[in-house]
Amino acid sequence: MFPPISPDDLATLIDEAAFAARRLHRKLMLPAADLDDLRQDLLVDLICRLPGFDARRGSIGAFANIVLRNQSSRIAIRHHRQRRMQGGTVLSLDAPVSGATEPLGCLLAETDGLAAWYGQDRSATDDADTIHDLARVLGGLPEEARGLCVALGTCAVAEIVERSGTSRSALYRHIARLRLDLAMRGIGAEWDGSKAA
Repeated sequence: MFPPISPDDLATLIDEAAFAARRLHRKLMLPAADLDDLRQDLLVDLICRLPGFDARRGSIGAFANIVLRNQSSRIAIRHHRQRRMQGGTVLSLDAPVSGATEPLGCLLAETDGLAAWYGQDRSATDDADTIHDLARVLGGLPEEARGLCVALGTCAVAEIVERSGTSRSALYRHIARLRLDLAMRGIGAEWDGSKAA
């Protein structure tokens, strides 16, 4: 059961939630359309936690501040995790694409593929060509270079250093030689900058 709340306390909760939402919205660099949803999510969580409020331990404003800060941290962690899974980009049809003022949803046609909806500029044909080119080039590399490519595709540099016993500087020299070898075989800067890299 909720403790009795005065209209002033309710106004404090709403104001604190709005302030926390604006701060989190700014830190996460979310589209403007997400601010209201964020405020509502924070306010709902705050209201659900009101049974834990004890007026003897502090003011309702202090309670709200702690609850909102904790929930904001959980939202930020979840947001950053989703961003990492999406390649570091925000997947929102309301967000403008880089270099444009209109949101992504206004720029897409019904005939655009699924990749376009996720802000990717590569088609299935481009991806198939890249896979074919990589297979051809990797097949022509020496065994040591192929092993390094496989390791770089599945492990972090620190893990490769730990497993192989190679120093970090030596590993970076091998990577530099590998980049040069790949560039000489036609896989160069354009491939490195693509989402397939």
